[in-house]
Amino acid sequence: MQMAQANKAKSKTNTKSKYRKPQTRWGGIGRLVFRIVKLLFIAFVGLSLFGVILFRFVNPPFTWLMIQRGFERKADGKEWKIDKEWVDFDEIADPMKRAAVAAEDQTFLENHGFDFKAIQRAIEKNSKSKKLIGGSTITQQTAKNVFLYQGRSFLRKGLEAWFTVLIEVFWSKKRIMEVYLNVIEMGDGIYGVEAASQAYFHKPASKLTVRQAAAIAVIFPSPRKWSATNPTRYLKHRQYLIRANMRRLGPLEF
Repeated sequence: MQMAQANKAKSKTNTKSKYRKPQTRWGGIGRLVFRIVKLLFIAFVGLSLFGVILFRFVNPPFTWLMIQRGFERKADGKEWKIDKEWVDFDEIADPMKRAAVAAEDQTFLENHGFDFKAIQRAIEKNSKSKKLIGGSTITQQTAKNVFLYQGRSFLRKGLEAWFTVLIEVFWSKKRIMEVYLNVIEMGDGIYGVEAASQAYFHKPASKLTVRQAAAIAVIFPSPRKWSATNPTRYLKHRQYLIRANMRRLGPLEF
């Protein structure tokens, strides 16, 4: 009786094994790839969180754009130049902060890193014109400047959105503005408002006037092409608009 039951059980086991899906080499490779991707994703999330939290307290020593521009200058036969000097938020003149908001992101203090109306306007204008304009907020530009590389691709925009969210979560608006005005490109080899103020007006950033702040802010979109001290008619008109927006915005409360 026991022998018959054992044979019956063995028979069922053999029958199941016949229909069991055989392991394949490709299945093993697929699981290995999945594990690697999973580990890379976890590492990326962890490192990005670490970097954002670190730079909440530590000033970024350089950006990838600074290094890129330095090598570009060397390739053109020029000397290596990264002219920058960090200044704290309170050492930047109020007109410069208002000029940056008026020129680049008028909803800066209210938005959460994204201005969807500005993005929509940029999409509509870019679809009708060969001259591309951006709809990035100051937080998005800070994310790009501090953590990413230059370029236009869906991958880079996706990374920019990720870092924008992290910055808005872990940094204050005051810190965002401080970092932004200290790392942004403001001329050929010139980075940050202190270096720009000294180069263009021979004074510290704490002493900038409304007109001087507007003159610097107007060149943000193309700092190596446009001049803060020798503006074209177009730039003069843009400066007028920035000053008008500054008056409308009034004092900013960070």
